This record gives sequence, structure tokens and C-alpha cells, in this order.
Amino acid sequence: MDDFLKRLPGYNLRRASTVILSELTDGLSELDLRPSDASMLITIDDHPRVTPSELGRILGIQRANMVPMVVRLEDRGEIVRIKRDGRSFGLELTQKGSELCNRAKAILLKYEENFLKRVPPEHREHLLPALRALWDHSAS
Repeated sequence: MDDFLKRLPGYNLRRASTVILSELTDGLSELDLRPSDASMLITIDDHPRVTPSELGRILGIQRANMVPMVVRLEDRGEIVRIKRDGRSFGLELTQKGSELCNRAKAILLKYEENFLKRVPPEHREHLLPALRALWDHSAS
């Protein structure tokens, strides 16, 4: 059967994203982390003292959504606010946050390895550049 939707790249991308995100969510649940939490911890680890607004820009998260996300990680003792200047603060991982970040990275690497096994070998080197081209205008 020739399904119209299966010929549409956007439809296929959405279906793939749904499956992949569900599997990632399951994997991170053992750490009581959401994919967005893990992304925040990893980005804070990569960019110590990043401000919440910078973090939001890096991850594509709206400012209004950042506040509860930062508070959640702060309340869990995984990040702390550090004064940067008189008016702004940056975020840093606590020891607990750093350990959790490392565990999340290990889960993500295993998850990515399993995910890539589904992609035919001849397409793997093109997958990441193609996906980045769809969302990251600086990648082109």
C-alpha cells in the first residue's frame, strides 16, 4: 500500500521523534530525569555559570518555561545560582548534579548507540548534518 503520509519527510521525522523521545524518557526515568532536565544539566556542565536566559537560547526553551525548570533542578540540589555581577546570576552544577549529569551522559551515549544501529550504515554519516540543517541555521 502506498501511504501518502509515509512519503512526507515531516511526517516521518515526527514519527521517528516520538519513538526516540519515548525510549529516551524511559531510559532517563531511572535517574528521575526528564530529557529536558538532562539537557539542562549537560549544557550547564558544558557552560559553567551560564545564565538561565542563555541556557534557554542554547536549548531553544522559552524564557517562561525556564523558571520552573531551573527551580526544579535547584530544589533537587542539582544546580546552584552563582552571582555573575550585580544584576545577573549563572548556574553551576553541585556535586550531586555533576554525578547525575555523568550518569545521564552514559545513558544518552548508550541510547544514541542503539538509535544509530537502526539507521543503515550508508546513511549514518549524513544523518546528523541533515537533522541539524533542519533546526540550526548556523550549521549551514
